[in-house]
Amino acid sequence: MQITKRTVSLWILCSLLAGCAGTASHGRAARQGGKPNFVVLFADDLGYGDLSCFGHPTIRTPNLDRMAREGMRFTQFYSACSVCTPSRAALLTGRLPIRSGMCSSRRRVLFPNSRGGLPAQEVTIAEALKGQGYATACIGKWHLGHRPEYLPRKHGFDHFLGLPYSNDMDRVKGSPRGRAAFLNPKIEYWNVPLIRNEEVLEQPANQATLTKRYTEEAERFIRENADQPFLVYLPYTMVHVPLFASEAFQGKSARGLYGDTVEEIDWSVGRILSTLKSLGLDQNTIVFFTSDNGPWLPYGTHGGSAGLLRMGKGSTWEGGMREPCVVWWPGGIAKPGTVTQELGSTMDIFTTCLSLAGAAIPTDRVIDGVDLTPVLRGTGPSLRKSMAFYRGTELYAWRSGSFKAHFITRGGYGQNKPVKHDVPELYHLLHDPSEKHNVAKDHAEVLARITKEVQQHRADLRPVTNQLER
Repeated sequence: MQITKRTVSLWILCSLLAGCAGTASHGRAARQGGKPNFVVLFADDLGYGDLSCFGHPTIRTPNLDRMAREGMRFTQFYSACSVCTPSRAALLTGRLPIRSGMCSSRRRVLFPNSRGGLPAQEVTIAEALKGQGYATACIGKWHLGHRPEYLPRKHGFDHFLGLPYSNDMDRVKGSPRGRAAFLNPKIEYWNVPLIRNEEVLEQPANQATLTKRYTEEAERFIRENADQPFLVYLPYTMVHVPLFASEAFQGKSARGLYGDTVEEIDWSVGRILSTLKSLGLDQNTIVFFTSDNGPWLPYGTHGGSAGLLRMGKGSTWEGGMREPCVVWWPGGIAKPGTVTQELGSTMDIFTTCLSLAGAAIPTDRVIDGVDLTPVLRGTGPSLRKSMAFYRGTELYAWRSGSFKAHFITRGGYGQNKPVKHDVPELYHLLHDPSEKHNVAKDHAEVLARITKEVQQHRADLRPVTNQLER
């Protein structure tokens, strides 16, 4: 290659630009006090098998695939519940919802006529991080109480834009009943409000624009708070039925409308990662992507897929609570592209973020989340050795190591009746992730160990007011 004055000039210019970018990035990190930023992207009803990096053959998720290549993919990661309200309470507090009263066997989620919500005495990830100087935003579906005393700004968030509850609530009188409205959805069938802080901006919300608007709001918040540490909690409305996608994504996926909505979420992820990189914040920001529970299978092609896992939303089989999880942290993950079989849970996001931010983990209550930093940094195994599987207020199953015992089995919403097992069904999840082969008769010692762990767990439970039944 012939070296000319023009070539040398271009090299010098590129070096200067790179130096400026590096200086800007270093300057922002210094102004943030060295504390990492956190972005929690939380899909609704997304199944374990709905991303291409988790094996889906037709849904395109290039940005999440990139997150996995540059970050870490968890294959043994759980939500704390198989339905919306309790799973969100658990993520934000690091506690099983049985401890906060945010679960019920009678009314499994909060509704527009509910009087309860996340109790004020619960410590959320936003409240804990605000004590460390973080700016905090909740952008998306809340579903932890719609009354003024329960909205996000009462729980540590500086800013809120989103829906107070699920997008299938507030059904308009005279709209089609049953499945008909979901299989051919129109915005005017639901009167759910879009709220900024405590003010209703739009009712009914134009659901086809929600993913795009959430994304733009998150980008704006990140830019405005680039010089201080921040938390962005973005619980997407999709892919909960009714399904809506913006015009740019309608009819684009080979998977149909469901695929359109997943691919728009993937676009949103790409926009947020690009914003972080453009501001020089990527090395100092941890992005989590996962889902609140498994796919809503009764809605056919309008619901997702749990892949090889059994059942879906509403159940305590693996398909109801094991979720796709990708963590992106260019400045911290030891080996990009790692696929880990270490156990993790949405509750661990609470503890991991507090630990990395230098915030004290509450000691006046049981915290069920563990710090996943050793897994992310490659310095040690997960501290999570077990997982509880609640359906409402009843403990249906328990995972210990590679084994999972079912004390009660039942399908998802509206499916069959509960079956209690005098001898729990036992599955080896590494050998049999589809939970097809009961090995209880071969592992009496495992059942004895699990019985002891469950007894210890129950000894830590304290009576609380049930918020969903108020």
